[in-house]
Amino acid sequence: MADILIVEDDRAILRGLEENLAFDGHTVHHVLRGDEALARVTAARPDLLILDVMLPGLSGFEVCRRIRQTDRRLPILLLTARSEDVDKVMGLDLGADDYLTKPFSLSELLARVRALLRRSRPDPNERLPETVAFGDVTVDFVRYVASRDGAAAHLTSKEFALLRHLAAGQGAALGRDTLIERVWGGDVTVSNRTVDTHILSLRQKLEPDPARPRYLLTVHGVGYKFLNQP
Repeated sequence: MADILIVEDDRAILRGLEENLAFDGHTVHHVLRGDEALARVTAARPDLLILDVMLPGLSGFEVCRRIRQTDRRLPILLLTARSEDVDKVMGLDLGADDYLTKPFSLSELLARVRALLRRSRPDPNERLPETVAFGDVTVDFVRYVASRDGAAAHLTSKEFALLRHLAAGQGAALGRDTLIERVWGGDVTVSNRTVDTHILSLRQKLEPDPARPRYLLTVHGVGYKFLNQP
């Protein structure tokens, strides 16, 4: 099981989360403020962070941004009362791994927690590359660092994961359903369009001509493949 930190100032929601996560076998800690969350993560890194957006001290968005400056691997699940797509996009672009809008069911939250923990603890028998280089791009999947022509390329955690699984395929086509299972986890409902959007973003950031991709290729009727070609 896992060591989970909850950052939530609504004590009723906090109590429900703590009781259900503990019942699921996890060790649960909590803080009420965004600035306290940063201090706690620095002092004792949890296995997963459940982070409310609307917090005293610092917002969840700002906490997420600061954590991602030094730690690209900590799974972060954002909670918010906001439902606008722009807020969801902002949270994911800042490096959050998943997003739940209040009110949510506890069964859905527990499913997403399990999916995030499963993805953060990869199967030791699964052979994923630690680095990849193509064209003028280099990517370090262990350190979560990417560069293009010597300049930093800012990828989200999902973009790193998607590129890593495609690179592991060594030219084999991977279906969208397979990519959703491996990158987002089977417990999370993600559409094929989500995969397409992330591929488009990767092409914009890494391809020399995003409109005519050389490395991240579409396989019509199947999905995508990564082809490391000169």
